[in-house]
Amino acid sequence: MIKTDILIIGAGPTGLFTVFEAGLLKLKCHLIDALPQPGGQCSELYPKKPIYDIPGFPEILAGDLTKNLLEQAKQFEPGFTLGERADTVEKQEDGTFIVTTNKGTKHQAPVVAIASGLGSFEPRKPQLENLSKFEDKGVEYMIKEPEVYRDKKVIIAGGGDSALDWSIFLADIAESVTLIHRRNEFRGHLDSVEKVQELKDAGKINLITPAEVTDILGDGKVEAIEITKKDEEPFTLETDHFIPLFGLSPKLGPIANWGLEIEKNAVKVNNALDYQTNIPGIFAIGDGNFYPGKLKLILCGFHEATIMCQAAYKIIHPGKKNVLKYTTVSGVDGFDGTRKEAPKAVVQAIN
Repeated sequence: MIKTDILIIGAGPTGLFTVFEAGLLKLKCHLIDALPQPGGQCSELYPKKPIYDIPGFPEILAGDLTKNLLEQAKQFEPGFTLGERADTVEKQEDGTFIVTTNKGTKHQAPVVAIASGLGSFEPRKPQLENLSKFEDKGVEYMIKEPEVYRDKKVIIAGGGDSALDWSIFLADIAESVTLIHRRNEFRGHLDSVEKVQELKDAGKINLITPAEVTDILGDGKVEAIEITKKDEEPFTLETDHFIPLFGLSPKLGPIANWGLEIEKNAVKVNNALDYQTNIPGIFAIGDGNFYPGKLKLILCGFHEATIMCQAAYKIIHPGKKNVLKYTTVSGVDGFDGTRKEAPKAVVQAIN
């Protein structure tokens, strides 16, 4: 049995920052995540994509944000159960919760914080008869390491931000980039659409619209794609990689069966107080919660984690008063014996 003060479901940015905020209150954390490494979507789906709305960072790669959050949390020695999904929760007579994973690992804590984002994600796949036999053999649904595509022929299908952004990014890496969309209009940001137009005009991106991929050809791996344009005969185009980027379908998974109040495929919380759910002691923070005016932004998750930790302290230490201290004044004492503090002022008389 793994015991901790706050059990965090999800090791994405919000979950990782919770470790730091809890640590300031001398509360220990343990995190469960179905992915094999911490970082959530930032490390799994788009580690090389820049994020522009993190306070204090005009621009930071999603993967680097994860690394920084892990470094910030390291002094509070969080525990991790990775590659396992939180499956069931049981409330005990003493008020604590036991959360068991799909692999049977049991965790006990007086407070559970659901920071699992939108849950597990499954790519939306094109309706192609032989698609499955080419998966991981030239067909990929996400780009984890752009260098894989260096000097390769790449075909991307999609009309949203991911398709546009990766087409732009790979234009300087791949031998050739072809972007296919079933419409002439794209749903992405205007600056991305304009950039693709510039790269098309410069001959760095081959744009085929309106068109759809209707077949995958190859012997053991992807070798070519059949493309059908509206009112035209199908034609084939050689490629090394076919990347359909039609978005992801979020699923709450087993959490949906925990007796929590669900609204708009998210866990409903009391945002007027502390982001607690309808089950006292269970909180939901980050993209996976819902309340009026909710914004699914990383920075909002950071705020919610901070408020939640203050409420968790009252549950874990009932009747004990916690005085809010600024880190600039109090410093930060890690569980590993480290201490961070601002240099003390020099006391010196003036004659």
